[in-house]
Amino acid sequence: MRLSPRVLRRAVAGATVALLATAVGCAPQPEENAAAKPSGSSANACAKGGLATKTSGKLTIATDEPAYEPWFKDDKPASGKGFESAVAYAVAKQLGYDSNAVVWQSVPFNKAFAPGEKTFDFDINQVSISAERQKAVDFSSGYYDVRQAVIALKGSKAAKATSIADLKDVKLGAQVGTTSLDYIDDVVKPKQAAAVYAKNDQAKSALKNGQVDAVVTDLPTAFYITAAEVTDAKIVGQFENRTGTAEQFGLVLDKGSALTSCVTGAVDALRKDGTLAKLEQEWLSDAVDAPVLK
Repeated sequence: MRLSPRVLRRAVAGATVALLATAVGCAPQPEENAAAKPSGSSANACAKGGLATKTSGKLTIATDEPAYEPWFKDDKPASGKGFESAVAYAVAKQLGYDSNAVVWQSVPFNKAFAPGEKTFDFDINQVSISAERQKAVDFSSGYYDVRQAVIALKGSKAAKATSIADLKDVKLGAQVGTTSLDYIDDVVKPKQAAAVYAKNDQAKSALKNGQVDAVVTDLPTAFYITAAEVTDAKIVGQFENRTGTAEQFGLVLDKGSALTSCVTGAVDALRKDGTLAKLEQEWLSDAVDAPVLK
């Protein structure tokens, strides 16, 4: 049956109202309302013990093997003893994970900050924060300010060095991929190419055997080596920081990791409440001042 013009107009008007109501219901919320109600995932990104970790309910932490003193005690990262082991557990606690929820993983030093997806939540292994490394991985804020130092056998020519210039004629060695090696290449610029080793243990053996005149490591490691491992060696001196700002060790994470801000917040909190300073005093107190090489 054909509808009258009046009935047709009413039907069209009703349909229009219905369409408008549907459109309003599906329209985006104003920005201020959206901001007032953040999604659960973003609001709880750093929820204590509920992070988006590699294994749910666990925090996977990596370091190299062997794990050197004074950073780790007796090559046992899970002991909580040694500066970096203690820092790792302090960060874990700050994030809401007790010691039973921490899982340790062995990852070679160089692989920790190489490009590619990581198998760990964060790595702690004396890795210095640098712009070059930040192209491949994320870093937390720094948990330790460090300087590089030179070790040589007592009575050797290298042991008598008092300046950077005195080191140009000696054979120097360091672990591959480290800022220690960078200091040899970029600061000392020796006449002989540096000897490069996969592990610090190999560098120490080379020093003992006279294959190199001196090795470069971070200062706390240098103190431990000369005090407990190569007792006929001495610390020749330490380098000034090249940029005027402190070289810092940072925790390494996947590039773009959702955990980066949470881990950084944990490190910042530990620095602010004095925990980092307390752990440094407990485990690195022997790393006192050494002569500065200029």
